[in-house]
Amino acid sequence: MRVVAGKYRGKKLKEFELNSTRPTMDRVKESIFNLIQFDVADAVVLDLFSGTGALGIEALSRGAKSVYFVDNNKDAINIINSNLKGIEGNFKVLNQDYLTFLSNNRNLKFDIVLLDPPFKQNLGETAIKYLVDNNMISENGIIIFETSADRKFEMNSEDFTLTKKKYGSVAVYKIVKN
Repeated sequence: MRVVAGKYRGKKLKEFELNSTRPTMDRVKESIFNLIQFDVADAVVLDLFSGTGALGIEALSRGAKSVYFVDNNKDAINIINSNLKGIEGNFKVLNQDYLTFLSNNRNLKFDIVLLDPPFKQNLGETAIKYLVDNNMISENGIIIFETSADRKFEMNSEDFTLTKKKYGSVAVYKIVKN
């Protein structure tokens, strides 16, 4: 696994051997950032369910203003901190449950939210609902939600536009606040 583009292009990122963690493949990561390439510079980014931190580090490499890395797994936090060595920028790494983080930070607004939760649970859907219900997405803000391709996700809101791209067994939803 590596940083795909930007200031830290080619930097190798550490992975870990946890069955509960499934890192985003480089080609899917590249496709995600192709979807948001013009929105990353100077963005406030939330990498929720950070895992190795690969998505947030990619955002920093591409000029994000700041990134919040949030994961409830201590091993993941150690890997994120290790992967951030040598990376410059404004970032915070938080070892918290996603709902704890969101409820403690309702005053924050994010330009980009990167969600890559465990596929077999509804954590992404719950996080999206919380972010939307608490107005935590900035105007024209984007939520990227990675999930299993066979999982159906819909959003019934006139305030958001939803598009879906499939990459093999993975689906990526781009949710844009109008």
